[in-house]
Amino acid sequence: MAVKSEQEITQIGSTVYIKGDISGKSDVRVAGNINGSINIEGELIIEKAGHVEGEIKSVTAVIAGSVKGNIDVSEKLILESSSQYVGNIKTKQLIIQEGAIFQGNCQMGSPVAAKPAAPAKKDTEVVL
Repeated sequence: MAVKSEQEITQIGSTVYIKGDISGKSDVRVAGNINGSINIEGELIIEKAGHVEGEIKSVTAVIAGSVKGNIDVSEKLILESSSQYVGNIKTKQLIIQEGAIFQGNCQMGSPVAAKPAAPAKKDTEVVL
């Protein structure tokens, strides 16, 4: 696997507002506002000043700003102490720092295989 260079990181500055979806293979750093989904094959970093309203899908993510929408991270999600997150999380590993705000549900780790149901007990027949 090649080492990523600085040019492979997309940066969205604090004065930028994007209305629409973002997708790609590079890492993304957000300090501005995005109203739309983000689907990347890399790391997503939402800085303290960053705000996202929409669905997020990435390999890893670090949230320090605010997000409203579901997150699907295939590896690790970190909610830093300054983060404010409302939505549902699906990830392999979740780290929530003290002070972070999280409202929603979380599905973490590998899916658990359903256990087979225990066989039903048969009623005993009493003959008189």
